[in-house]
Order: sequence, then C-alpha cells, then structure tokens
Amino acid sequence: MGKENGKKDEFIGKAKKAAGDALNDEKTKNEGKRQETEGKVKDAANDVKEKGKDMFNDK
Repeated sequence: MGKENGKKDEFIGKAKKAAGDALNDEKTKNEGKRQETEGKVKDAANDVKEKGKDMFNDK
C-alpha cells in the first residue's frame, strides 16, 4: 500500500509542479512540491519498515 501511494504522490506532485510552472501559479506549484515530498517520505518510511522486518526475520 505505502509504496504505491508514495510513487503516485510523487508523480502527481511533479505534474502539479510542472503545471504551476507553466501557468505561473505559485499555489499549484507549491502544492505539487508538497505532494511530491509526501510521496518521497512515504517511500522512505516504507523502506525503513521493510528493513526492520528483514532484520527481525533474520534473527
């Protein structure tokens, strides 16, 4: 769940950023930056979660 949502948020965020740049709309551009960052954070959290599971299962 988390990984797919993270990638989706990153993609949509990048699209919003590009739209904001093209339309010279700071609100949309900033919204895109926020959503892209949220996606990256979700991906990073999912990676940490998976590594934690792997470490626990290795012992």
